[in-house]
Amino acid sequence: MENRNTADLLKALGFRFNKALGQNFIFDTNLLDAVVADSGVSADDTVVEIGTGAGTLTARIADKCRKVFSFEVDEKLKPVLSLSLQGIDNVEVVFRDVLKMSDDAFRALVGDGKFKVIANLPYYVTTPLIMRFIESGLDVESLTVMVQKEVADRICAAPATEDYSALTLAVEVFGTATLTRKVSRTVFRPSPNVDSAVVRIERERNKLQAKDIRLVKRLIRAAFAMRRKTLANNLQSAFGMPKDEATALICEAGFAPTVRGEVLSLDDFVKLSVLMKQKRGD
Repeated sequence: MENRNTADLLKALGFRFNKALGQNFIFDTNLLDAVVADSGVSADDTVVEIGTGAGTLTARIADKCRKVFSFEVDEKLKPVLSLSLQGIDNVEVVFRDVLKMSDDAFRALVGDGKFKVIANLPYYVTTPLIMRFIESGLDVESLTVMVQKEVADRICAAPATEDYSALTLAVEVFGTATLTRKVSRTVFRPSPNVDSAVVRIERERNKLQAKDIRLVKRLIRAAFAMRRKTLANNLQSAFGMPKDEATALICEAGFAPTVRGEVLSLDDFVKLSVLMKQKRGD
């Protein structure tokens, strides 16, 4: 079922979609409700929505939770939202860019309690926004995001597959990702050139407690810097290690000397980081 009221409202107010902001709105109420259900939002939750758009998803979220703080960068949507969200008293729309806000500035608006993130993300800010929240000091419980299908596949990929990447592991360092549903490009207005998918990331704040997360992340970046090269070659380049030292480290960790980074799991990278610290005497 499509929400014609909001679609007609946009047309009546002469709103023009901004390609530069990646604006692709959803009016299918069944899909909007499904996204909210995927997020696991309950009546006591505070939700942070990224990208208010026309307020169609905002309204469905507000129906299921205690409070919604919805962030939007396009101030031309103000007259639309003043009507589409009229009478919904648990929504606060904030016309600011969360990527440009410090944690302290964010807390000053939202508070310092737990919250869940839900977003239909513009494709060009997908990775920065996901990482902004899962790497932050904010009390984020989960992120449920609509993203480009190819990006969803990379986030949720398994080791030794084509989609497995540094992004897969960057997310896994801080949580567990699940692809909850695929979404056809035809449900968006205007329709983008690619299909989408919904990904839910459950954040685990102490997942690598007592480990050197910075070193783990550095190893991951090095391993995927040049996919066609062996892990030993990539470590040699990234850490300035002699080739024989890099190879010895990899063998001691239990891997073949010619192993490539794309077959290692997060636990493997953690194991490698512990050995590297021991060898370096850090």
